[in-house]
Amino acid sequence: MKADHFEQQKLLDLAAEDVALTQLAHRRRTLPEAAAVEAAEEAERALSGDVVRAETEVRDLGREVKRLESDVETVRQREIKDQRQMDSGSVSPKELTNLQHELDSLKRRQSDLEDQELELMERLEVAEAALKSAQEGLEKAKADLERAVQLRDDALADIADGTSKHEAARAEVAAGISEALLTLYDRVRKQTGTSGAAPLRHRACQGCRIELYGNELAAARNADPHEVLRCENCSRILVRTAESGL
Repeated sequence: MKADHFEQQKLLDLAAEDVALTQLAHRRRTLPEAAAVEAAEEAERALSGDVVRAETEVRDLGREVKRLESDVETVRQREIKDQRQMDSGSVSPKELTNLQHELDSLKRRQSDLEDQELELMERLEVAEAALKSAQEGLEKAKADLERAVQLRDDALADIADGTSKHEAARAEVAAGISEALLTLYDRVRKQTGTSGAAPLRHRACQGCRIELYGNELAAARNADPHEVLRCENCSRILVRTAESGL
């Protein structure tokens, strides 16, 4: 295949745009800012779980404290009632003895309940501190996530802007290349995944960095300036320049 030598030079500009677009696509796929968002989301989910568990513990302990407070109050009211009966002087000695035994039992019961209540209140205080810490951590995680999302969105916007510019530049270059040469270039580009042409510099293909030897080098030296050369290793179109070393 033959194509004007100067037209072949345009393939290098086209290849440069394709390499830039490939790099932008790779950057989008491997964006560190996107990974940072995922990490921030995971941190927020974990801390949200911590808050829910802490809230549940505080609620359960608070309910237990209220139950014990109610039990203590019930015992206290019973003590008051028994004491009034004893103080009234209207009970028999046997009833008085029974009331005294019951009153002693109620006092022990009240003491036990108050000890349990105190222990629960201490646990509740610890749980409330843990809840506060978890809530503060969650708020920080939300702020971190918000910042991470903004950084990711800024990076994606930058990539989108760069992609649009390089696509426009590519279209402009492609418009000046013949259909046959452009078709060949695009076919090779799909095979390589990056570009369809590379400069031949110092007798080496700059696409795969393999140097030409023997018959391949001789063929390149003797080829017509308008002959479209191909790299035997990577299949790219080899564009000859003043630095080709032929």
